[in-house]
Amino acid sequence: MSPQKNKIAARGASPGPGAGFSRAFAQRSSKPAPNYADPKSRQIPRPARVLAVDPGYDRCGVAVLEGDPSKPRVVWSACITPPKGRPEERLGAIARELAALIKKHAPAALAAETLFFSANVKTALGVAQARGVILAAAGLANIPAIECSPQQVKLAVTGYGAADKRAVALMVPKLAALAPGKRLDDELDAIALGIAALAQKSEFAQMEGARSRIS
Repeated sequence: MSPQKNKIAARGASPGPGAGFSRAFAQRSSKPAPNYADPKSRQIPRPARVLAVDPGYDRCGVAVLEGDPSKPRVVWSACITPPKGRPEERLGAIARELAALIKKHAPAALAAETLFFSANVKTALGVAQARGVILAAAGLANIPAIECSPQQVKLAVTGYGAADKRAVALMVPKLAALAPGKRLDDELDAIALGIAALAQKSEFAQMEGARSRIS
């Protein structure tokens, strides 16, 4: 039986994954980003950029953010839905998507939320497996991983560590300019995670310094 095609609902530029994967993209930001490959832009300091991934077995929210956490720029965001099939096929699809995103967007770090233990053991195991793929993607790309707890994400976005998901979803568009369009909770969760990761300025300062020394 041939596996179903991976579906990804996205906003922004295509990350260019391998064959067999279909996408529908919509432009998310009306303000174009500087072209850092252009010699005229080489003197422009590149803002901290993070690829945030909200782990999930059935669906992963992903977002690329950069800049100041109080007014971040959402470069790209989406939901990755791996094809139904064996666990290794689903996790492999997530790994390929993340590798393509890292290659295209060149983040300074990858952000992942720490595991939240659910009463549903099967769901928790699936999320843990997806989270392992996320951390492995960071290791293979030789970029650091920033792990944020749900409380840290809520605190960074709403100022209250015990806020509910609705409060987080309402605050995300107020912090980051988002193009019109419906978004799944997983995508909003990834954007919120990215904001929390950007808030860790001291870590990003070290990352960006390391990147500049290497380049």
